[in-house]
Amino acid sequence: HKCERMYPIIRIFYHSWRARRMSKIGLWDTHVTHHYCMPWDIDLWMELNNGRTLTIFDIGRISMGVRNGTNGAASRLKFGLAVAGASVRYRKRITMFEKIEMRTRPIGFDDKFLYMEQTMWDREGTCCNHLLIRAAILKNRKLTAPINFIGQLAPGTVSPELPDWVAAWAEADKLRPWPPMQD
Repeated sequence: HKCERMYPIIRIFYHSWRARRMSKIGLWDTHVTHHYCMPWDIDLWMELNNGRTLTIFDIGRISMGVRNGTNGAASRLKFGLAVAGASVRYRKRITMFEKIEMRTRPIGFDDKFLYMEQTMWDREGTCCNHLLIRAAILKNRKLTAPINFIGQLAPGTVSPELPDWVAAWAEADKLRPWPPMQD
């Protein structure tokens, strides 16, 4: 399909439809999906393209949001979520027609961002890719503290303590210059 080669709209609809038929999960629970590396997902080295990997991770977050209720609540309460940073590790090739299992879970939040972790696993149980993202919560197109959304979604919710490696990444990113280098 031509549209699948660009952005996988059909996959998003499919996984969202499936997620609506699955049992609900809690805000901090792990959501599991399964995907195949299709011919339009590969690069010149006949493996899952690094950019497409991030797009497939999008599908995991979208379908998780269906199951844990954050997508519906964001729409109803007029909040938005946008990826505001990412750190990815690519550790094992995923080749054409290979089936992978993706695991997606929120980790916690601080005063600025919601942090989520995603992984892709092969049939042998080897972790192929690992993604840490931070999502900005938006209200009226302006950044707002995650508690403003999560507190409405689940009143009284407190963030789990962020693991050291997540907190260190967040702190290190504060040192990164903005705007970036300009010639």
